[in-house]
Amino acid sequence: MSAVTQTTPAAAEAAPEREWRPPSYWPFVVPALVVVLAVIVFPWLFTIWMSLNQWKVGSPTTFVGLANYVRLPNDPRFVEAVGHTILYTALSVLLPLMFGTFAAVVFHAKFPGRGFLRGVFIMPMMATPVAIALVWTMMFHPQLGVLNYLLSLVGLPPQLWVFHPGTVIPALVLVETWQWTPLVMLIVLGGLAAIPTEPYESAQIDGAGVWQMFRYITLPLITPTLFFNVIIYMIGALQVFDSIIALTNGGPGDASRSLVMYIVETAFQQFQMGYASAIAITLFIIIMILTLLQFRLGQRWVHYE
Repeated sequence: MSAVTQTTPAAAEAAPEREWRPPSYWPFVVPALVVVLAVIVFPWLFTIWMSLNQWKVGSPTTFVGLANYVRLPNDPRFVEAVGHTILYTALSVLLPLMFGTFAAVVFHAKFPGRGFLRGVFIMPMMATPVAIALVWTMMFHPQLGVLNYLLSLVGLPPQLWVFHPGTVIPALVLVETWQWTPLVMLIVLGGLAAIPTEPYESAQIDGAGVWQMFRYITLPLITPTLFFNVIIYMIGALQVFDSIIALTNGGPGDASRSLVMYIVETAFQQFQMGYASAIAITLFIIIMILTLLQFRLGQRWVHYE
């Protein structure tokens, strides 16, 4: 035993040091790393740098520190755009979530023609934003639109829809709800399909009704799916641009101008790249804060077991 312990250090000293060699998977990792640095990291670093400068296209840059950020609360168009974006986000997340969950529960039940009706229901999400904008623009027309005609059938007065500041945001949310409720339904259907049948069988034996089973079994078990919908729809709604630019172009006046629209106008119409970068960074911070807040609140109502 002592001989072994005496020869071990000598053998360790005699062993040559292992030469370091790069891992064999580096050739596959490096291209992806270069793409990430070029497409994600560098643009963000450059945007942060631009937000600290006063830079108008065609003029030299001037370092101004946090002056662009200090200017934001005193910019009425920025404050108004934040309000429009938050209101649009709240409505366009809540309504598709409610209607999509209801549709998922309905289509999860077995009845004749269920597959065909599912296919019809998901058709709106397949249309392109431009086609949707053209169709809904005609439907929103105050004199010739079909929506006001339907209102007249039930004795309601006609509405100006996207042509009035008071109704333009709800009208845009109506389009968003019509288009993306089917996607919420498909995601929730996946959550419903993963629920085992044993809890429902036990509840039926105990005499539970349909509403009680939904309230105490279905709803808690699909909360992770609902939480996923809330996060992705909230992030997408905060960055809304295409549907608003196609339907209202931010009008009437500035009544539907979102933050992303204001960034585009500031950068590519007023050519104030530094100030537009500060707005973009602020939007990113707003998204991060609201997302973290949702994760914090989700700990109270999301059930993973």
